[in-house]
Amino acid sequence: MSRQVGRPDMNKRYQETLDWIYSWVDFSMKRHVDDKHRFFKLDRMNQLMDLVDHPEKKYPSVHVAGTKGKGSTAMLIASSLYYRGLKVGLYTSPHLEDFRERIVINGAMISENSVIELAEYMKPLTEKVPETTTFELTTAMAFQYFAQEEVDIAVLEVGMGGRLDATNVVDPLVSVITSISYDHTSVLGDTLAEIAAEKGGIIKPGRPVVIAPQKPEALETLLKIAEERGSPVIETDKEYSYEPLKHNLDSQTFQIQSRHIAIKSNNISINTPLKLTIPLLGAHQIENAATAVAALDIVRLKGFHVNRKAIKAGFRHVQWPARFEILRKKPPVVIDSAHNGDSMRRLVESIDEYFPELPFILVFGASADKKLSDMLEVILPRVELVIATQSLHPRAATPEELKEVIDQYSVPVIAVGPAEVALEDAISLTGSTKGILVTGSIFIAAAARAIWSQNLK
Repeated sequence: MSRQVGRPDMNKRYQETLDWIYSWVDFSMKRHVDDKHRFFKLDRMNQLMDLVDHPEKKYPSVHVAGTKGKGSTAMLIASSLYYRGLKVGLYTSPHLEDFRERIVINGAMISENSVIELAEYMKPLTEKVPETTTFELTTAMAFQYFAQEEVDIAVLEVGMGGRLDATNVVDPLVSVITSISYDHTSVLGDTLAEIAAEKGGIIKPGRPVVIAPQKPEALETLLKIAEERGSPVIETDKEYSYEPLKHNLDSQTFQIQSRHIAIKSNNISINTPLKLTIPLLGAHQIENAATAVAALDIVRLKGFHVNRKAIKAGFRHVQWPARFEILRKKPPVVIDSAHNGDSMRRLVESIDEYFPELPFILVFGASADKKLSDMLEVILPRVELVIATQSLHPRAATPEELKEVIDQYSVPVIAVGPAEVALEDAISLTGSTKGILVTGSIFIAAAARAIWSQNLK
């Protein structure tokens, strides 16, 4: 796969390649997914891996699942490994603006040329695996790319769930499970125990698993799975103590240390307090960072000598946009990818922490398949006005659909589309005395970010 694609037709060929990738079954584009759908299984992914000689087995990996925080945690882990001097593959989803964001090595997105070549390589193979999904195909391409580029280690974020997710063909050094809450209930289950069972599906026999702080129902399920599989458990809040030290609108600093007194690895005393600064804002990001530290300690014990200097640098320089991202400080314009009740609660906590007493106008866009009441009951008491709008994503509810739901609450709401106009209206209505908050889905946050950088900055 070394053939070069000519520049004159690169854009056309790249777009044709994306069209082909998206032409497969793509659940991320569907408004509603039947929980008994035949597509949720690992058979096809295993067949694809057989056909490409299992590239996922050619490098060690860290596997990260969870409802919230899995992306931030994966990024923190990958960034620290990079600053240790390793060649690190990172696979995440969905992307904000560019498909290539999903497949990254040492912070650099996969090239358009490589996407084209990998797709050409996969085309005849997919013909042998009927009903391949877009996510399975993308995951297979990522695994193949990382093997081709000979990464030292890969950090892999689960797409949805865990047990039947396409990434779950790996046998990682360590599994990581971040905060679990209600999301994708039509597929994952209606209770935290059911959802945790799906997330816990990434726990592998004998492999350690790092578990972030969980609600009791979810934790009980995860611990049971780990016990059944003989997997050592590291509960972040039981194994480590961590506390915030200071924060501003650019970063926050916290201190973490092991609760054990005599643990040493490679002549490093793990229990020595470690002060870390991250540009990710909100108390929940400290929890994610602590979980990343726990995972990195396991990776170090597995032979990857990740020192504290690397963790400090990796955490300080990590980038994970559209997660409580402040586009403008005064008056504030904040975008966030919150898309369920739990993530919205964390968003409100962050708003109250960083902008106490300041009134906000909410620009709200959400997917049609979400339980809107869970989000609205949390966020609406914190805002003075809602501008209901819509991203270009196929799953997005229309402004009118959102307004009809929000009308049931005692908050003024107007329906405005497209998102560009909604953001412009919010700016004109807030003046210099109110903040703007854009949230409800990763897609509306991404849209606002792009609009801001191109037209409104």
